Amino acid sequence: MRSGKRAGFTIIELMVCMAIVLVVISVAVPLYQKSVIRARESVLRQNLTSMRLVIDEYTYDKQKAPQQLEDLVREGYLRQMPMDPIAGNSTSWKVIMEDASASASQSEPGIFDVRSSSEKTSLEGTPYSDW
Repeated sequence: MRSGKRAGFTIIELMVCMAIVLVVISVAVPLYQKSVIRARESVLRQNLTSMRLVIDEYTYDKQKAPQQLEDLVREGYLRQMPMDPIAGNSTSWKVIMEDASASASQSEPGIFDVRSSSEKTSLEGTPYSDW
């Protein structure tokens, strides 16, 4: 301090530090976003598997397929309707109705399968609505 110089960082040193921080952030953000997508895909797979299992159990127990997804909650097979993590809600599931000739109760064909209503594509390249 005696020679008149002040202690601190120069503008060049600060710019180098900022450049390093920006490079680290530019690498970390895409990895974080992919991990969030992978987690949502995992939850979607788990929800689809459990809903399909419950639909099969309902059909076996009642000798007819459920007419609506809410029947599964009303009859106690599910506590609440699972959320579609890709679409972001629990009410927009895409239901696949069974063929009347192949149904357990031919007079009342019901839900055969359930899928995501999202039109987005997974990290694998397949549409979520095909899962």
